[in-house]
Amino acid sequence: MKKFFPLILFFLIACNQSKIEPVINTQFGNEKIPVQESWNSKVYIYELNKKKAIVYSTYLKKFEKPAETLLENMKVEFYDENENLSSVLTSRKGRIDDKTKDMFALDSVIVKSDSGITLYSDELMWKNKDRKIVSTLYIKIITKDETIEGYGFESDQNLKNYKIFEPIVNSNKKVEK
Repeated sequence: MKKFFPLILFFLIACNQSKIEPVINTQFGNEKIPVQESWNSKVYIYELNKKKAIVYSTYLKKFEKPAETLLENMKVEFYDENENLSSVLTSRKGRIDDKTKDMFALDSVIVKSDSGITLYSDELMWKNKDRKIVSTLYIKIITKDETIEGYGFESDQNLKNYKIFEPIVNSNKKVEK
């Protein structure tokens, strides 16, 4: 037993004297780190106990500063005052301003209404306060009767009342006399 006593004593002293430093990961640098993440999410939006929208995304990340939520492969179903589906918006990316609740659809944006109107753009904004869809970029609207193109756009979220600020006149159209 005398042979092991000094070895055990040395081991205990050595353990008490060495400091173990934690490993610090500096890989992230200045990159923002989300406070929440979610995969294959489905978020219901209600107002006065009525369903107004359902937001789907394959990946969602929420940040505190700035107060925003970023979405990938976004789909938004909008509902009318009777909770009937009125239009569907899809895009590859999206952003929600968590303070104003305004939503931005980015990259390959398509909006289809229940009345058969389809809108295409690279970027749209849904303004929460007045439930309007707006864009300053190029848009294309296809109805059963016509195709309209232009720059700058504003509409209700159902695409029933819309205006194009700078329509493009198609020079290939034949003018009937």
